[in-house]
Amino acid sequence: MAVVIDRRPLWIIILTKGFRPLFFIILTILFWYMMTSTPPQGLTKEGLRAMAIFSVTLLLWVSHALPLAITSIFAMIAVPLAGVLDTREAYSLFGNEAVFFILGAFILAAAVMHSGLSSRIAFRILERFGRTPGRLLLTIFLLAAFLSFFMSEHAVAAMLFPIALEIAKALDLKPARSNYGKLLFLSLAWGCIIGGVATFLGGARVPLASGILKELTGEGIDFLGYTIAVIPTVAVMLFVGFYTLKRIFPIDVESTEEATMVLSRKNRNMGKMGYGEYITGLTLLITVLMWIWMGKRLGLANIALGSVVVLFLFRVVRWKDVEEYVNWGIILMYGGAITLGTALERSGAVEWMVKSSLGHMTIGAWSLIALLSLLSLLLTEGMSNAAVIAVLMPLAVGLAKEFQVDLKAVTYAIAVPAGLAFSLPMATPANAIVVSSGYLKVKDMIKAGVLVSLSAWVVFNFMARVYWPFIGIGAG
Repeated sequence: MAVVIDRRPLWIIILTKGFRPLFFIILTILFWYMMTSTPPQGLTKEGLRAMAIFSVTLLLWVSHALPLAITSIFAMIAVPLAGVLDTREAYSLFGNEAVFFILGAFILAAAVMHSGLSSRIAFRILERFGRTPGRLLLTIFLLAAFLSFFMSEHAVAAMLFPIALEIAKALDLKPARSNYGKLLFLSLAWGCIIGGVATFLGGARVPLASGILKELTGEGIDFLGYTIAVIPTVAVMLFVGFYTLKRIFPIDVESTEEATMVLSRKNRNMGKMGYGEYITGLTLLITVLMWIWMGKRLGLANIALGSVVVLFLFRVVRWKDVEEYVNWGIILMYGGAITLGTALERSGAVEWMVKSSLGHMTIGAWSLIALLSLLSLLLTEGMSNAAVIAVLMPLAVGLAKEFQVDLKAVTYAIAVPAGLAFSLPMATPANAIVVSSGYLKVKDMIKAGVLVSLSAWVVFNFMARVYWPFIGIGAG
């Protein structure tokens, strides 16, 4: 057994080992102090306790001192134990329709990946359209975006990553030095990120935001209406993102013939489409059409879970196959996030926060949307986008009621920018995956990502101001 000697200075070792216990001790003291303090004027005892739970949960989400799912479980059990909501109500919120829609969407994506259908589509499209350096990059970028319309963006990134790695090796690109290597992996990540905000399926942000909105107000967001509202933003950002990449990292290879040969061989090895691919593809197509045209009447979650049952009836997928792809921790996190948001609103904590901080001000509708979208965009670079939704949605709903702003508009202002994280690896799994390749450094991502993030905020607010009124979304 190898013995590893830590040669760091003693004070660094002590600080590193001691920081985690110290952090939890301070957090416990803060929690106890808030729970036992006298509520300020206008805030109920339950509201103060909800804010105490919210504060601790937020610090845990930001610090990653505990896994995100475990932090959400803490919020879920703390809410009834603190008397903010009764136990039955708190746990029933985990059964929100949004949670089961997300679960169904994850299982459908798992079936698509397990059947090989997604890989077949990727190899065929890349072989057909990626015969020059520029076209190969554009094809990867658009393919990642298109697949993220129908599958979780991090699942798409994980699926396309080995393909991008093989292309890089076939072209003998130098890690961290080749511009084309940087372009290859950033195109993959940014395509997933931009495409992931186009529908409910690219990530669980929008279903989660919709679920919190429905619990707090009784209103929801429909599948087709959301896509119609954001697709112009997605289209413009696809252009901006790809143009920015090519300007910052000029292409430094002349031919991609070796990569085309690798893709052709992979495509041939796939053979003919099998039974599982046909059934999975047809089921997914019918499911999406039903979400679009029958989502309001039948319920998005009912359609998603019904499609899952169909896949098992036709023996396209087995349960052990599903377990490999579905992130059960994320499901737990969303249930806890909805419980926490509801506790803040029903205890009166949100109303008190709004009135004590901004109640004396008059904020215009578009100014509020710009402010919320900026907060969402900044926070999502440093913490999970689901955590951003959980933190900002109750506050956004309270502000919308206070200043009489369209609830749907403020929900979009939180949910869409929360998915547009381009600058840091910890912001989204897609970024973390491509940085792990070694072909680009974090500073490369920041260099291009800051500019695109700023562009995303400008484009989103421009579309909100100019385009949304034409489709019936007014700010006021």
